[in-house]
Amino acid sequence: MPEGPEIRRAADRVAAAIQGNVADDVFFAFEQLKQQLADEGLFDDQHKKQPPALPHKIHVITSPTGSVVFDIIRIVARRFANMPIVLIPAAVQGPNAVKEIVGAIDLLNQQPDAQITILARGGGSLEDLQAFNNEVVARAIFNARIPIVSAIGHETDFTISDFVADMRAP
Repeated sequence: MPEGPEIRRAADRVAAAIQGNVADDVFFAFEQLKQQLADEGLFDDQHKKQPPALPHKIHVITSPTGSVVFDIIRIVARRFANMPIVLIPAAVQGPNAVKEIVGAIDLLNQQPDAQITILARGGGSLEDLQAFNNEVVARAIFNARIPIVSAIGHETDFTISDFVADMRAP
């Protein structure tokens, strides 16, 4: 009968296999949705809205407690002194994220003075970024009245939101 370290190694192998299968499933779902939306034309350049050269203010959809909001404030202040920034708070991870992101986009669609929006979240695992790989979020971005810039994750992260957005922040 296996003892101590052997049992732990076996348990570690089982856990790694389960985690690997979950990650594989998440990636497969991502690739399927990406292909479906591409086939429907949601990523086509002809649908991309051009942002104004100099908007009168910038809306940002993100978590009010994440560090990304402070990065955006710093970058906007450096590039466009005195540019007003309007934060539209939304969960960017977890069970309420999709609903809140779509609600924030819907809210902006009703604002006659909204000209451009940054949809932002800091980096994370593929699982952490799932709200931005959601079909409902993708269609809300596509149907938005105003240009949306995707600023999701690190530069090496890609989400469905990046592909459907009007621009992707580097």
